[in-house]
Amino acid sequence: MSTSPVSGPTHALPVEDDAVPSWQLLLTLTAAGALAGLAVVLLYDWTRPRVEAHKAAVLREAIEEVLHAPRRADTLWLSNGALSATPPTGADAKKAERVYLGYDAQGRPTGYAIQVVEPGFADPITLLIGYEAGRRELLGMKVLESKETPGIADKVVQPVFTAQFRGRVAPITGIKRDESAKMTTDRTAVVMITGATISSRAVLRGINKAIAHWQPYLDAYRPASAQPADTVGTGGKR
Repeated sequence: MSTSPVSGPTHALPVEDDAVPSWQLLLTLTAAGALAGLAVVLLYDWTRPRVEAHKAAVLREAIEEVLHAPRRADTLWLSNGALSATPPTGADAKKAERVYLGYDAQGRPTGYAIQVVEPGFADPITLLIGYEAGRRELLGMKVLESKETPGIADKVVQPVFTAQFRGRVAPITGIKRDESAKMTTDRTAVVMITGATISSRAVLRGINKAIAHWQPYLDAYRPASAQPADTVGTGGKR
């Protein structure tokens, strides 16, 4: 004799609804994003003066190096198609192009420091050159910033490469290492870095472009007086 199970009414256990409303999630994410953004802004404002002070110090040291420790260096702005010792006014003042003119102890101009930015292999290469406009001669070169490939392309920052530019005449040309003897007779030539041709060419290209851009303004500029309007703090003193 078989028995069948007794069937009867079944009761489901209550299920708690733990789902968070979408508006609450959105509000939480918005608040978190706002706080994160505020933190970034506050951190940027707090560090900006230190970053700018560091950049200014690096620039002063670079000017001293490429102009061989001038007594002082004046800032000259490109304004209305000409160089001026008077800074421009208005919204574009910070964006105005500028160069730096060095003077010796007797107040005689010794050369210009010109900043150059040119795309390299990995990122823009920023450098500073010392330049004697009358002779079209480079007085020196220093790389301020480079993110080129470590071990090879980053050799553009090393003295074995940068020291070559002193005494070279613009426009600069690149030669291979096995042609280095040409440097004794060709004052435009510098030896490029083996395995880093793109970075080497970027440096040369940037220098030549910068000189071509600035040469007319440098040729036309006449210092108004021996007293600077705005002096970059180099090793020189006023």
